[in-house]
Amino acid sequence: MLEHGGRLLRAAQQYGIPVADWLDLSTGINPQGWPVPELPAALWSRLPEEADGLIPAARDYYGAAHVLPVAGSQAAIQALPHLRPRGRVGVLSPAYAEHAHAWRQAGHNVVPLNPDTLGRELGPFDVAVLIQPNNPTGTRFAKEVVLDWHAALAARGGWLVVDEAFIDATPEHSLAPFCQRPGLIVLRSLGKFFGLAGARVGFALAQPDLLQRLAERLGPWALAGPSRLVAEQALRDTAWQASARMQVQAAGQRLSELLRRHGLAPDGGCALFQWLRHESAAELHKHLARRGILTRLFDEPASIRFGLPGSEAGWTRLAAALAEWQR
Repeated sequence: MLEHGGRLLRAAQQYGIPVADWLDLSTGINPQGWPVPELPAALWSRLPEEADGLIPAARDYYGAAHVLPVAGSQAAIQALPHLRPRGRVGVLSPAYAEHAHAWRQAGHNVVPLNPDTLGRELGPFDVAVLIQPNNPTGTRFAKEVVLDWHAALAARGGWLVVDEAFIDATPEHSLAPFCQRPGLIVLRSLGKFFGLAGARVGFALAQPDLLQRLAERLGPWALAGPSRLVAEQALRDTAWQASARMQVQAAGQRLSELLRRHGLAPDGGCALFQWLRHESAAELHKHLARRGILTRLFDEPASIRFGLPGSEAGWTRLAAALAEWQR
């Protein structure tokens, strides 16, 4: 399987630093996530039920008429390639590697899409996959431009798949309200902005017939009952959402400025992470890891993604480690 952030146990063993002593900035997950309440004990002894309020809550939150709960957007990423005949698939690059991997594993011809020339490259594809904002670069395309790309693909029976795992801090940029259009599939996740990665809750937004085919592919009880309850309550908590958006946007700007002050101006990012291209990315990653700070290292291009510290102590610790690197 592919490498991902969040492998804290492995880092702890590799560097000989106890898990509790790490500052984990490797995932882009909101470190001050939605506060999960105590769950009713009965949830653990009953099968999940669809009529529990989760789907209406998701429809309201995303502004989408049709939604399908999935076990994290990763479940949909792996299943969607099996719902089409083998074809030519363009996937934004660099980007979350599971997209290209899933389409390739299903036998499709996968071609990387350069974000700088993407608009001119969509002609020969059956499917195009975007991440908006992109992970790890933070690249974002104008909504109107993406809808034009979708229209061109849909006119010949193609799909546009848009992964919006990091868009919750700026929901005005989401394509979720347009998912009634044929061939437009939007993937959302509660793992990043809501900080509920362990619940493994995501949603696919698309036309009903496509969602029905996806549901049949995934099978029954895609989400555990406790995860469904937590997700429904989090999606309904508009007061927390408004506060969290302001908090992560401010923290993202703070992280960008911190990196700049230490000679590491980010090349991209969003509210939940900053991305830095650097010829010595591997050395910087190791420098931080030796001080118990875990970041996400990428080989191609050589780069690092920094998530948000969750406390003032974490911010101070990161600043000190960056100052040592600068010296």
